[in-house]
Amino acid sequence: MTTKRWIYRFIGWFLLILGILGMVLPVLHGFTFFVIGLLILSKSSPWARRLLQKVETRYPKLAEQVEKWRNHPRLKRMMP
Repeated sequence: MTTKRWIYRFIGWFLLILGILGMVLPVLHGFTFFVIGLLILSKSSPWARRLLQKVETRYPKLAEQVEKWRNHPRLKRMMP
């Protein structure tokens, strides 16, 4: 595995954990961090891709926002 892939995985897992903590702590926006972490991890992990698809079908407005994030020029490199 390349260094770049390890960095993306680290960032994805970090945001996923931050999202889980944010669902418990009132200060963080946990769901946002959780979804962004899933987006980054979905590039290399099939389980993250499936979970993200489930979240997108359950919350259609969120799916629109995720599509905007996917088309963002700077974030395009990290996301599928």
